[in-house]
Amino acid sequence: MAEGILIQEKALQGFCEAVLMKLGVPPQDAKVTTDVLILADLRGISSHGVARLQRYVTGLKEGYMKPTDHSTLVRETKATALIDGGQSLGQVVGRKAMEIAITKAKETAVGVVTVRNSNHYGIAGYYALMALEHDLIGMSMTNAAPLVVPTFGRTAVLGTNPIAITAPTSQETPFVFDMATSTVPRGKVEVFNRQGKAMPQGYAVDETGADTTDPARVLNALAKRLGGGLLPLGGAGEEFGGHKGYGLALMVDVLSGVLPGAATGLQVYGDERRPDVGHFFLALDPAAFRPLDEFKRDMDRLARELKDTPKANGQPRIYVAGEKSFAKMAKYRTEGIPLGAKVVENLKQIGEELRVPWPGP
Repeated sequence: MAEGILIQEKALQGFCEAVLMKLGVPPQDAKVTTDVLILADLRGISSHGVARLQRYVTGLKEGYMKPTDHSTLVRETKATALIDGGQSLGQVVGRKAMEIAITKAKETAVGVVTVRNSNHYGIAGYYALMALEHDLIGMSMTNAAPLVVPTFGRTAVLGTNPIAITAPTSQETPFVFDMATSTVPRGKVEVFNRQGKAMPQGYAVDETGADTTDPARVLNALAKRLGGGLLPLGGAGEEFGGHKGYGLALMVDVLSGVLPGAATGLQVYGDERRPDVGHFFLALDPAAFRPLDEFKRDMDRLARELKDTPKANGQPRIYVAGEKSFAKMAKYRTEGIPLGAKVVENLKQIGEELRVPWPGP
């Protein structure tokens, strides 16, 4: 959903970093947090981009997000680690955790790091993408506030609980799969609400469990915990696989929540002063299984095989996960990042409150 006002990446980066630093975030941590937000916009995931800056401003002001890194290493083996996030910014803790996973993968072929007592960490893809820089397979997951109804339920219990997986290639675009386990993330419902548009059917149910196209009604019911919520990937019931999306969301909660001892289900953000979000990170070295060049060669072959198969009537091409997002990155880095009018208005308000000048129109 590309929207109207174009802002250059560097200018937007500087603005967001300055806002965070005004709230006591150290420069490097402000950069990391901003990097995650802007990467989301660059890759076309506007629901998790700079439109979310207000969430961090509020969290830092109210104290449930710590401006400095309070995370600690709780337990460690050669291939694993458990981190207590100390209620620090999720992006800062998440990057640290994935760096540890990558280091361990280089040493032992696999690194798995879990995090408890954290906050919202942005797009899962950011952390999985870090592994590509080292020719590793990357994976990241996080649980989140209860927004998704279980199959046959009408009250949100699970988060949108995203899964991101990346794999290196040689000539082809790297495999980058980054998805919510709900039909859509809440941010997409927020985009429809900002635009004053109705949602497609199958995105969410209201507090009675009935399908609704009214984004404001869904967001209000979720905010007040009146019932209703987003649907699991596959939609309502089992006919189109909604139970599979439900199962994937629950799997993420097991690995991100139960495994590290973070909050799960209704307990995530159950205490507004301590969200206790959990994350899961994995880095895996393909060279532990076969020569790296052979692995990357076969990744290329598989991608080409998929794209060269016959197209459906009226379809010009077949994509492999990640291709569209890399194309958007190249376009937006040249032309500017598109932001909606309401997002820009909110960012300007944040800037005025903290005396940080807005760099765009």
